[in-house]
Amino acid sequence: MTEPFQLRLVVRGYELDTQGHLNQAVYLQYFEHLRWESLRAAGISQDKLIDSGVGPAVLENTMRFRHELRGGDEVDVTCAWIWGEGKTFRVEQEIRRADGVLACEITSIAGLIDLEKRKLVSDPAECFAKLAEHPEIMGL
Repeated sequence: MTEPFQLRLVVRGYELDTQGHLNQAVYLQYFEHLRWESLRAAGISQDKLIDSGVGPAVLENTMRFRHELRGGDEVDVTCAWIWGEGKTFRVEQEIRRADGVLACEITSIAGLIDLEKRKLVSDPAECFAKLAEHPEIMGL
């Protein structure tokens, strides 16, 4: 299995809730940001996806909050693409503080939609592999 794609982010003050910790909705934004950044690193831009007639769609998210994050915390966010058979795939992600403490993890079930037919493509891994300049970043 390929090492997960990873970026470091800093929790910003305007992302905090009234208790002074990272708002729960922002965790989803961090995870979404990392999925798009990993696609971009693999050579798949949003324009490239649209031009090819497909787009990713998250079908299910399961998040587990483990430890709070506060303003100024540096965090490492990861993204690992897990391929199998069929029309869907998993994306497993974590947010860890710079000291290694696990703050949140998510498992997403996703697919790749044919934008004209509005249906999931039958083999998303094959489609992504054809589009990617660096498919190894996505574990392909």
